Amino acid sequence: MAKKTIVFVHGLWIHASSWQPWMQFFNEHGYDALNPAWPGDSETVAASRANPKAIANRGVTEVADSYAKIIATLSEPPIVIGHSFGGLITEVILGRGIAAAGIAIDPAPIKGVWQLPFSSLKASFPVLGNPFNLKKAVSLTFDQFRYGFANAVPLGEAKELYDKWTIPAPGRPLFQAATATFNPNSETKVNTKNATRGPLLITGGEKDHIAPPILGKASAKKYNSSVITEFKLFEGRGHSLIVDRGWKEIAEYSLAWLNKHGL
Repeated sequence: MAKKTIVFVHGLWIHASSWQPWMQFFNEHGYDALNPAWPGDSETVAASRANPKAIANRGVTEVADSYAKIIATLSEPPIVIGHSFGGLITEVILGRGIAAAGIAIDPAPIKGVWQLPFSSLKASFPVLGNPFNLKKAVSLTFDQFRYGFANAVPLGEAKELYDKWTIPAPGRPLFQAATATFNPNSETKVNTKNATRGPLLITGGEKDHIAPPILGKASAKKYNSSVITEFKLFEGRGHSLIVDRGWKEIAEYSLAWLNKHGL
């Protein structure tokens, strides 16, 4: 029997093309794969860097809706795998009941997760530190990327990742996550009570500064216990875990988890 399609969802500051090694890996194991860009992203890293205004002012719901439209064109609900804010988008889509399963890799926190680790605040400060960034696209300096994403890899590799994958990102999603506790209609709200959704795996990197494991664990606890929701900690890993040289560890675990659940 043919395996399901996988839709990959990137997060802030990392271009959709970063999923290419994952797509090849899952293709080799019988899956079709798609890596749609966020609204406003250009086809390449260079083009995205050259046109930040097109990326600006995109919120969580707009991004989730753009993926939902792509999913609606498929013959059956896909598996969705997302990283960082792409992980949050994955949870939103799974909560809508339009995916067969979801893997949220070091996801941004859903509404209801109140924990705010210092490292998360520091990593988000380049955006949240200026309220005028709400409607703008913001780029990270290398030092900011090093702290937020690449603190668990050697300096040389961090520079390679920064040069190869980083693009400007809309500030709006970070403000939406930061204010979710006070906004009853926050776009980061997920339907965690949906008892008909597919299985969900949430991961956390032990050394992740942007999305420390405490956030993923707290999100997992919000879900209806009658549906499969699992948490996996990857020791020694930071937020760059899907693009750094250890990416295959995460991909292989994801594959094994899907196979375990017959997907």
